[in-house]
Amino acid sequence: MVSMETQELRSHAHCVFRIFYHIVFVTKYRRKALTPPMLDEAHRIFSKICQTHGCELVEMNGEADHVHLLVDANPNIRPSAMVNTLKTISSRELRRKFGEHLARFYSKPVLWHRAYCILSAGGAPLEVLKKYIQNQGG
Repeated sequence: MVSMETQELRSHAHCVFRIFYHIVFVTKYRRKALTPPMLDEAHRIFSKICQTHGCELVEMNGEADHVHLLVDANPNIRPSAMVNTLKTISSRELRRKFGEHLARFYSKPVLWHRAYCILSAGGAPLEVLKKYIQNQGG
């Protein structure tokens, strides 16, 4: 695992990168359906999905109605595709393992709301980047 503080660059093929995403998923209807064992299992699932796609789950936590992920991303994967994969697989796996519990909250095979939040994270503040770019070539 690479520390965010060091901001070490990663490389792949012909590119050098460092991309962090802060992702938030909420449960359908914002129902308080997630238990601590479900959050632990979600962490395992998200981590495995990230590894499979050349990413790393740096941090994950949540509450009964939402989760926050910090993902060290790979530029070969579109953010929307990564989110779709994370939501689809985690929903399926969590419903399979905790179906009896989730049946109290949902009559259909759902878990996550279709909306999500994804923010870029890490790196220099925008003003620092603007000044750096403005000072190039001169």
